[in-house]
Amino acid sequence: MALHILCGFFLTTFVFMQTLADTSSSCTDCFVNSRATYYPHSEQNGTANGACGFGSFGAMVNGGDVSAASSLYRNGVGCGACYQVRCTDGGYCSDNGVTVVITDEGSSDNTDFILSEHAFDRMAQTTDAAAYLLALGVLHIQYTRVACNYPHENITFKIDESSSNPNYLAFVIWYQQGIRDITAVQLCEVYYIYTHTFSCFQIILLNQTENFECKLLDRSHGAVWTSTSPPSGPLSIRMLFSDEDEQNEEWVVPPNNLPADWKPGQIYNSGIQVNF
Repeated sequence: MALHILCGFFLTTFVFMQTLADTSSSCTDCFVNSRATYYPHSEQNGTANGACGFGSFGAMVNGGDVSAASSLYRNGVGCGACYQVRCTDGGYCSDNGVTVVITDEGSSDNTDFILSEHAFDRMAQTTDAAAYLLALGVLHIQYTRVACNYPHENITFKIDESSSNPNYLAFVIWYQQGIRDITAVQLCEVYYIYTHTFSCFQIILLNQTENFECKLLDRSHGAVWTSTSPPSGPLSIRMLFSDEDEQNEEWVVPPNNLPADWKPGQIYNSGIQVNF
């Protein structure tokens, strides 16, 4: 009897220790082995001509630590996603590497990332190490998806200069926080229904009800969403946030609407930020 109890104790202890070992190694398993290079003339910022359509925002967001991606671009769904990227040469590379935002599409020499030079430098331990890594040009790296973080910023809508009110609307979404993707966008016309009620003293009370008529938008390219003949009046932009396997999804409705007189080139604060 005592032998059975003792054996059971050792078996339980072994399983528990094995579970702890598996848990402690799971973080390492999150990283994917790949390769990365950089594009020239990007010492301070990325490119303002990236395939995501972010414009100048795509060059300066995240302090210029941005990247083009190949398969991770995912036909534009990957635009705005954040990744921790670290090179693997322990003599020159820092442990944490750099966090980059995807703002462009591209591939070179079987790489998953084409980093801005600014971001490429930040994978190094020192300035001298950075010069050495730049000279190599292509590095073996590890990467993992991480949450984007924009403290003090709300999700923002930038109306593309190609837009023309009321015939055509195109916009990009800036400061997408968290780790999920925006997989669908609805454009809703906001209109109000007013009803009158009368009190016993014949005082007219005006009641206002907000109503919506919505349509799904097209992703024209990258992070650019478009609508021909958009609805008139104030417009509500609703976003569907999904994880990568689309098992968890949530519609987000910002409190702020686009004004009826929205203009090309203007920037509008949604009044909301997400943390998932």
